[in-house]
Amino acid sequence: MAATRLMPTEEGQDLIDLTREICDKELRPKVDDAERAAATDESFPTEVFRTLGAAGLLSLPHPEEFGGYGQPYEVYLQVVEEIASAWMSVAVGVSVHSLTAYPVTTFGTPEQQSTLLPDMLSGEQLGAYCLSEQQAGSDIGSMTTRATTDDASGEYVLRGRKAWISHAGHADYYTTFARTSDDGGKGLSCLIVPGDATGLSFGTPERKMGLHCDTVREVMYDDVRVDAFRRIGAQGQGMAIALSALDAGRLGIAAAATGLAQSALDLAASYAKERQQFGRAIGANQGLAFLIADMEAAVTSARATYLHAARLKDAGRPFSKEAAVAKLTATDAAMRVTTDAVQVLGGAGYTQDFPAERFMREAKVTQIFEGTNQIQRLVISRHVLR
Repeated sequence: MAATRLMPTEEGQDLIDLTREICDKELRPKVDDAERAAATDESFPTEVFRTLGAAGLLSLPHPEEFGGYGQPYEVYLQVVEEIASAWMSVAVGVSVHSLTAYPVTTFGTPEQQSTLLPDMLSGEQLGAYCLSEQQAGSDIGSMTTRATTDDASGEYVLRGRKAWISHAGHADYYTTFARTSDDGGKGLSCLIVPGDATGLSFGTPERKMGLHCDTVREVMYDDVRVDAFRRIGAQGQGMAIALSALDAGRLGIAAAATGLAQSALDLAASYAKERQQFGRAIGANQGLAFLIADMEAAVTSARATYLHAARLKDAGRPFSKEAAVAKLTATDAAMRVTTDAVQVLGGAGYTQDFPAERFMREAKVTQIFEGTNQIQRLVISRHVLR
């Protein structure tokens, strides 16, 4: 990446350097072919995630005593940005995986943490975060997936279906939110469902505009039994857990969107220096040079917002508003910068000879998932006006 940033610790810098090395050796050489292939053959980059896991990059912000690296969120998010600059689908997967472990690290009992987290943070497992439903996207309080208690065994029995779930069919566990009472949003609970649970099945992968290596499917629960030990937090606490997790998850998407925008900017700047028209590089024309300047300002602003929110989180201070600002700013910037990159490349940008068109397709969904940008504006305005 063109951008350079000071790291808070030497260990943090070492992790960034390691990430860049893996991106250059393992991710960038594969991304174009893998994304094209996954559009038709539904392949999944399992080996790439195993490589990242072996390097410890799937568990950076989680406690060391349970197999994590205990890194500040500021460091973790910059790792996500670096990965996104090479392969956006994988960066989204890293963010999702971290999100799936968050309820246990934050709300789990010591016994649950010592039992569940070592496998979740081992680097050998991948999680899925099952919150959204077809009719319960932004309005998660209206979800209908239900978990009832079997009085004889004490187990929960899950029935229902979740939609738009990353890693569905490939995950080792499913962090699932389900209704345990009819008390609206207060009637939700969080359960960690093993990936091999009987009655768990998956829909056909969605045919998406981009992020083809981020497999997204429905998850179906047909009388799936889950031990009561795997309920995280109190019964009925699921809404609070989900909203808290989303604050952290939005920062992951903000960092990923920033990395994507940085790659689009790097490509556009390189092309503008090399492409000759009327006897000089097109970057010498003020109109295009100013466009590049605006792209740089957008990327730099996006990075500043997610780092600011991360530092608040690391300091133990409230950061919900700042997480929404970061998600809104970074994803809008990604959409704008990737669109401008296509414009800088002209006709070449509209072809698959360059990744600009892929960047643009991948950017769009960042304005939609982890809470649409309309929801982010709602969150921000409520914080400001209350």
